[in-house]
This record gives sequence, C-alpha cells and structure tokens, in this order.
Amino acid sequence: MSNLKPDSVIACLDCPDHVQAVLEASMWAATRLQAPIGLLHSVPSLQQKAAVNYSGCLNIDDENTLLEQFTNKEHLSNCELKAQGKLLLHQATTYCEQQRQKLKTYTLHRHENLSESIDYVDDKAQLIVIGHHVTCKSTLSRLIRVSLCPILVTHAPFLPPTTALFAFDNSPTCHKMLNWLCKTPLIRALTVHIVMVGKENSENCDALREAYARLKQAGIKSKKALLDCRDVTAALNYYQTENDIGLLMSGAFGQSRLRELLQGSDTEKLLVSTQTPYLLFPKA
Repeated sequence: MSNLKPDSVIACLDCPDHVQAVLEASMWAATRLQAPIGLLHSVPSLQQKAAVNYSGCLNIDDENTLLEQFTNKEHLSNCELKAQGKLLLHQATTYCEQQRQKLKTYTLHRHENLSESIDYVDDKAQLIVIGHHVTCKSTLSRLIRVSLCPILVTHAPFLPPTTALFAFDNSPTCHKMLNWLCKTPLIRALTVHIVMVGKENSENCDALREAYARLKQAGIKSKKALLDCRDVTAALNYYQTENDIGLLMSGAFGQSRLRELLQGSDTEKLLVSTQTPYLLFPKA
C-alpha cells in the first residue's frame, strides 16, 4: 500500500551535496502551500552499488556517525543501501522537525531509480524539489522532461527568494504556467518580474501586457520587461543579475525538438547557467 499523500511537496534526497538545500527549499514551499513534505530517497536494486557519502550532509551528529560507517566501503549491498537510506530519511525527518515543528513530514523509501520514483509521485504531488546535481544516471533535464508536476531545482545553499523572474514566451506552456501562478500561494508574497525576450512588435507587446495584467488582477506585485535580444539565455541571466532576482521561473522545454536540435534548448542552457532556484512547469 502506498503512503504517498496527495498534494505533497516531494523532497528528493538523492544528492549528498544538496540534501540540506533541498530540505530548506521544500520547507519554504510547504509552508506557503500548506502541504506535507514527502521525503523521498531512491535506490536502484543493484547487488553492488558504489557507496555515496551522505555523512555530514546535515548538522545532526548522532546520525552522521552512523552514516559514516557506509562511506568506508567501496560498494554497498542491497541491505546496506536500504539501511543507509533509512538512516538518511530519519536524519532528514529530525532536521525538518527541528527547523519547522508545525510542518508534517513522511518518508518514501523507493527501491528504483529516481526517474521511476518521480513517475510514481508526480501525478499526485503539488511540487517536486530536487538538487541541481543528481546521483542517478538520468540527467536532470531528462527528469524534468518526463515529469507532470512543477519542479523546483535548487543549488546549495537555498536562499528564500523575495523576487522572481517569470520567463514568458507566449507559448501554450507559459500560458498554462501563468494560470497556475495566478492561483498558487507559492509565489503570492513575491514580486514577479514577467520578462519576454524577443522583437518589440505589436504581437509581443500585446501578449506581455495581457500576461502582466493577469498577474496584477490576481493580486501579485508585478513588473514587466520586453528585451529585444536574440540570445534568450544571456538576456534572462543579465536581467536576473542586474535586478538581483532570487528565483527563475519558466515553462520546461517548450520549444520544438527540431528547434532544440538546431539551436539548443533554452531550458537546458538556463539549468546550466542560473545560480538561483529554478521553478519549471511541465510542457503543455
């Protein structure tokens, strides 16, 4: 029987360097969404898997000592992998309780790869939080492509944002994300800069103005900008840096695969270049 709770924020604890950042980002999101946090740890069922060092990923001394026993081995058996995962989940639960006592947490210990685990949770979750570096064979962009749920990718450390940049391109995915942003309490307290990169023509100006009006009507403090630039990634990175914006938001892989093949994916370029949390909405 599954213990997955509907409308959860799912914290993916697959990367030692980002465990604390993922938990901090998940607690930030769960507080705003008034949602429980599902602490997810995924381990493929392999007889001999290279050991991953989770010791020291959180500042809880008792469990760190226990986790260190697994790092002294070059490979871990299935039983040892399960034991390591249980210790990590216990440590993560303790950390959340110490930081935010009112938040509800529960654990999801999955014996499969992270991509399969995301497939298991994303049709019921409100948000999936994942570290910028992942330890599974699947790439981060592949995980985002297959997800049906919004994903928040975080670097370490996680810094709670007060402003957000919504990269708007007038695509069906962006309009779907706009509808979601107008309803979700996740970004309600943030100042949202809705930014479009493209030619300053009537079509783009009208689309940006209408999207900006939607945010304002939803009660979200907003600003708008149209950047006439051919390099989407460079323009967004520059605007975000110049305005000290703490969260990037966009649709995920909204371009056609042919354009991605010829010009490269803007989503992948932004995943590489941005140094802030990045909220991605699944392709429509």
